[in-house]
Amino acid sequence: MDAPEDEAARLLDLAAYADDRLDVEERERVVALLADDGEASADVRAARALAGVEPALAGLEQIIARAVAILPDVGVGAGPARVIPFTPRPGRRAIEVFAEWGSVAAALALASWLGFAMGSDTSRALVGPQPTNDTTLLPELFDPAPGFLRDLGEGVRT
Repeated sequence: MDAPEDEAARLLDLAAYADDRLDVEERERVVALLADDGEASADVRAARALAGVEPALAGLEQIIARAVAILPDVGVGAGPARVIPFTPRPGRRAIEVFAEWGSVAAALALASWLGFAMGSDTSRALVGPQPTNDTTLLPELFDPAPGFLRDLGEGVRT
């Protein structure tokens, strides 16, 4: 059965052959493929030639020549180097320091209060409503039923 040739698989096989990463059977198959394709065999030969050169040192002389050409009047060993100092950072005023630390303290206080409030509300919600034993006038102001009717219970009121 003739299967369509996968171009990506063919290129991966050629790359593996160029890097000598194929076993004997696969190598023979790729050699047969290269015998039919002259352009691919030239590419593999070029890849193998480049694989012998260490990439970190390839063209290092060209990089150095371009870097030296940036400043043509300064050569190697031309004289002492000059140090160009950066301008010093101006001192910080006390008000800026106070504002920074004040904002940190305010954020810490707000986060603490918020965490305490949320924790208190959560614990109250989990415990459930508690009957009030408040005998002051304050509950009478908010509760429309007088205390006498509230104490009787639900069955007696109706």
